[in-house]
Amino acid sequence: MVRRTKEEAAATREGILDAAGLLFEQQGVSGTTLQHIATAAGVTRGAIYWHFHDKSALFDALMERAKMPLESAMQILDAKEAEDPLGDLRECLMCVFRLTARDENTRRVFEIATHKLELVGEMSAISDRILDSHGRFMERAESRIRMAMRRGLARPGTSPRAVAMGLWSAMDGLLRIWLLDPSAFNLERMGAQVIAAQLDCLAPA
Repeated sequence: MVRRTKEEAAATREGILDAAGLLFEQQGVSGTTLQHIATAAGVTRGAIYWHFHDKSALFDALMERAKMPLESAMQILDAKEAEDPLGDLRECLMCVFRLTARDENTRRVFEIATHKLELVGEMSAISDRILDSHGRFMERAESRIRMAMRRGLARPGTSPRAVAMGLWSAMDGLLRIWLLDPSAFNLERMGAQVIAAQLDCLAPA
C-alpha cells in the first residue's frame, strides 16, 4: 500500500510537470496560473502545493527534469586537466546545441526559460540559476583558454575572459534566434560553424 501511494504521488507530480510545461509553452509563465495547471493535470491546487511550494519551485523542477543543456554539457569542462582544452570547449558548446535540437522536452523547457519567462515576482529566483550557469561557464571556459595558452595552442596576449564571453554570447544568441524558428536553419550545423569561427581565431600565427 505504501509503495502504491508513493508511485501514485510520483505519477501525480509528473502529470503536474507535464501539464505545466505545455501550458507555459502555449501561454507563457506569467499567463499561466496554478489553477490552469491543476485543471489541465486533473488535480486540485492543493495537490500542486503538496508537491511544489509555488510556481517558481514548479518551474525549477521542470528545469531539473529536462536537464538544461548548458548545465548538462558543463560536465565536459569539469575535469582539471585536458589533452585538448579548446576541443573540450568546442564539444561542450556542441553538446548544448545537440541536446536542444534533438530532445523535445529539453527544447520546450529551454524555450520557456528563454522567451516565455519574466524574471519578476516569484520567478525572480530563476535569475540566480541563470547567473550561476553563466558564472560556472565563464570560470571553466577561461580556465581552458589559459591552459591552451600555456601549451602554445592559443595566441599569446589572448584575453581568456573576452574569448569566454564571446563564446557565451555566440551560443546564447544562436539559441535564442533558433528557438523562435527552428526551421530557419540546422542548429547543430550552424552551431559548429559559429563556434569554429570563434575558436579558430585563437590559433597561433
